[in-house]
Amino acid sequence: MKNIAQSNYSFALETVRNLKAKYGHTWNAIQPESAARMITQNRFKTGLDIAKYTAAIMREDMVAYDADSSNYTQSLGCWHGFVAQQKMIAVKKHHKTTNKRYLYLSGWMVAALRSEFGPLPDQSMHEKTAVPNLIAEIYAFLRQADAIELNDLFKRLENGEDIQDQIDNYETHIVPIIADIDAGFGNEEATYLLTKKMIEAGACAIQIENQVSDAKQCGHQDGKVTVPHEDFIAKLNAIRYAFLELGVDDGIIVARTDSEGAGLTQKLPVSTEPGDLASQYLAFVEAEEIAICDAREDDVLLKRDGRLVRPVRLPNGLYKFKEGSNIDRVVLDCITSLQNGADLLWIETPTPNVKQIAHMVNRVREVEPKAKLVYNNSPSFNWTLNFRNQVFEDMLAEGKNMTAYDRNNLMDAQYDGSELCFRADDKIRTFQKDGAKEAGIFHHLITLPTYHTSALHMDDLTKGYFGEDGMLAYVKDVQRQEIRKNVSCVKHQRMAGSDLGDDHKTFFAGEKALKAGGENNTSNQFEAKLNRVETKKTLSIVA
Repeated sequence: MKNIAQSNYSFALETVRNLKAKYGHTWNAIQPESAARMITQNRFKTGLDIAKYTAAIMREDMVAYDADSSNYTQSLGCWHGFVAQQKMIAVKKHHKTTNKRYLYLSGWMVAALRSEFGPLPDQSMHEKTAVPNLIAEIYAFLRQADAIELNDLFKRLENGEDIQDQIDNYETHIVPIIADIDAGFGNEEATYLLTKKMIEAGACAIQIENQVSDAKQCGHQDGKVTVPHEDFIAKLNAIRYAFLELGVDDGIIVARTDSEGAGLTQKLPVSTEPGDLASQYLAFVEAEEIAICDAREDDVLLKRDGRLVRPVRLPNGLYKFKEGSNIDRVVLDCITSLQNGADLLWIETPTPNVKQIAHMVNRVREVEPKAKLVYNNSPSFNWTLNFRNQVFEDMLAEGKNMTAYDRNNLMDAQYDGSELCFRADDKIRTFQKDGAKEAGIFHHLITLPTYHTSALHMDDLTKGYFGEDGMLAYVKDVQRQEIRKNVSCVKHQRMAGSDLGDDHKTFFAGEKALKAGGENNTSNQFEAKLNRVETKKTLSIVA
């Protein structure tokens, strides 16, 4: 990840000094050093600044992946700015860099957790504005993480610590976000307008799917209805125009196809010449040959290979695709999207199987050699069962005796210590690396991890807190763990900006500032440490 250069501070310092000289005594209270600190701590002034910065990062990462598949990227879905902030703070703490770590904004989680209608299914029923609002919120929290950490560094520098190098080479928490626009929330004009709002909020990558906007379904549910390629291309164009209008020339378009699991289409496109896109799309539609005398009133008929056929139409007016055409449709969708402005692909699959994904991607790469995927490592998959099934098949093929395993009950805990379990877990562990190498997966993401972790942790805390453990459930399993693992939000006042605000108030009001920090601030308890002498005294008294 690119660093915030110290030249920003020097330039800001010189700028404020010149302004102070220009405006004379009316600016006497303004301290250039303090102003320069604040400017440096808020490097990104607008969402467009963020979108331009992060788009360049994604482009560089895509080039690096093309050269070496081990350079794949990752993200986790976040439904609140605080969740995203804590994720990136943890990334920096544990991995020392945010390089190749992104954020994902899931339309599913926006619907389930952010709508004013209350919890909704993933069917594009939530407010359009909820999506750009969440993007803006996420980047507000990430900018705050920068400000808090840099403020601490500047204070330590003022206190005489030799940390200038940490300031000079400070790595921002701002990273790319891949933002889900569902099926575009309407026609191509609606898609363009919403895309602009998302870019202005900071999104550098827009993910759009080829479903019908007003009949959109979660990619892992039934009832999906796709649109003809011409309709989808119009929305790809709308997104590109939005990027260009706002000056984000490197903006990324992620084109998702739901054709693997979609068996329906709402429209029959108009073919103007044999073999065109519309013709190829129509060839996938299931139809029955009829004689003209057998046609009913108001029937829709097609001429196919010199014969008259009637497309199979459901009572709701939707048309069915041919059984077994799904993979061919996926491949055509992907090739068409790449040839019409998309940068990355997203293929929704029924299971996380590297070989199955690679089969589709390799067919696409026969036409578009640099095709690469954003892949959903979805919680909708039963990962344990899927990989135990895969390994069961592998072990059978190897001639292993599998009589100890009940194929219909492989989730059973009795198998947790078995060879099958060990091998399945190892395949899960290497799934992202293997997918990047063998199936063209540039970016791995989990759409809904923080939805599930929030529920799981609340379940654990509730069980103990409202049971016999009482307050110990919180202290032992939450606060004590935060302290020992140095989780940033254990000092939640600081994380919410209290210390930063105190420094700002000092800049603004000097000695008259009324500050929250001080002897009576209980957050000091998390900084108190016994020295060795005091510790020995305490231990001897206890003994």
